[in-house]
Parts: sequence; structure tokens; C-alpha cells
Amino acid sequence: MAKQNIQSVNWTTIAIVAVLVIGFLFAIFYLYPRETSDKTVSVTGNAVMQVLPDRVVVYAQVLTRSKDSAEEAKNLNAQLSDAILTALIKAGVNRSDIETSGFSVYPEYDWIQDKGQVLKGYAASNSMKITIADFENAGKIVDAVVNNGGLISYINYELSAQKMNEYKAQALAHASQDAKVKAESIVKGLGRTLGDVVSVSASDYNYIPYPIYRAEGATADLKEISTNLPSAKLEVTATVSVTYKIN
Repeated sequence: MAKQNIQSVNWTTIAIVAVLVIGFLFAIFYLYPRETSDKTVSVTGNAVMQVLPDRVVVYAQVLTRSKDSAEEAKNLNAQLSDAILTALIKAGVNRSDIETSGFSVYPEYDWIQDKGQVLKGYAASNSMKITIADFENAGKIVDAVVNNGGLISYINYELSAQKMNEYKAQALAHASQDAKVKAESIVKGLGRTLGDVVSVSASDYNYIPYPIYRAEGATADLKEISTNLPSAKLEVTATVSVTYKIN
């Protein structure tokens, strides 16, 4: 009977010791720093390119008003818009290069003392985007809009989709090269060599259209600007984040 009790105690002791040993090994493996061959370096590469625009984009607005009804304001707007569209096509603009970017009809109010908000009429607004590749034709575009009752909101230098994709590829390539140079410099300073790429992500690509004219706060003559376009370049930027192994 005593022997049986001793054996029972021994097995219990062994189980307790085993649990303690496993727990100790777990703590060493997971909780304490350990040497690993997966050392990495993370860098960010940047690129900035100055490129020539290949598009002039004229943003125009047709604004009409009526004191009587929204329908009349809308019909007046349609008449002026049709006249501008016809003039633009005569000036050499392709119909596919003329877009309607927004249209709205809305009431307008005056504030009168002792009466408050009083309806004064209705307005209709049609926003148009005219894209041309022939820079020398910009003056004709402005004339076609203004001479037929439209307004010029602003004029931009921009990039076509084809050029934007071309410059995007170049900028991202330059940013990737910049990242590699930075990583190589870092590991060289540490007396190590650069390993394989672990991960890479393009965190940013951007280009900003160059504004030639804006109606809001404009001080320069619109006619002069549109017939003698200034020379300017667009800035294309890209940012790439890369993680390398360190050998």
C-alpha cells in the first residue's frame, strides 16, 4: 500500500516538473530577445520630375437667371450652351473634348430687413470642360465662350492620361532607385550588405495641374493670357517604401 502511494506521488512530481520545464522553455523562446537572420532595413524613396504639359484645359461656366421660373432659367441656359458648343466646334475643338462637368438649377434669395429671406428668382449653371492639345488655339476657345455669353472659371496646364501613365512609371522607377541607394548606404555604414527585397509599396504618386488663369482674384488680362500662354512645367512626384533583408 505504501509502495503504491510512493509511485502515485512520483508521477505527480514528474508531471509538475514537466509543466515547469515547458513553461520555462516557453518564456525563454518567446519573451527574451534572440538572434535571428531576419534582420531588415526599411527606407522611403522619393522622386520629383519637372515635365512639360501636353494639354490646355479651359473650364467654363454658362450662368443664366430668370425672375419668373426655374424652367425659363434652364431654357435660357440651354440656348447659350448650344451657341457656345457650336462656336467651339467651329473653332476646331472636337466634340469629344467638350465635357459637361456639372449642371444645376436653384432658387436665389435676397435678405430684406423686416421681411427676411425673399425669393428674387432662379438661376441655372452649366459647367464645361474644354480640353485642347493645340496650345495656340487657346485664345479661340476663350473667344468662343466669352463672345457667346459664357464665363471662364480657370485655365490649366494638365497631362493627358497617356502622358500621366508614362511619367508615373518613370517617377516610381526613380523613387525605387532612390530607396535602394539609401538602403545600400545604411547597411554599408553598418559593415553589412544589402539582401533581397522583403516588401515594397508605392505610398504616393501625384501631379498638380499648373493654373494659368483663375477668375477668382484674377489680376491679369484673360485675353492676353489665352493668346500668349506662359511657359511652365508640371511637377510629378512619387514615393516608394521598401524593406530589404540585411546580410
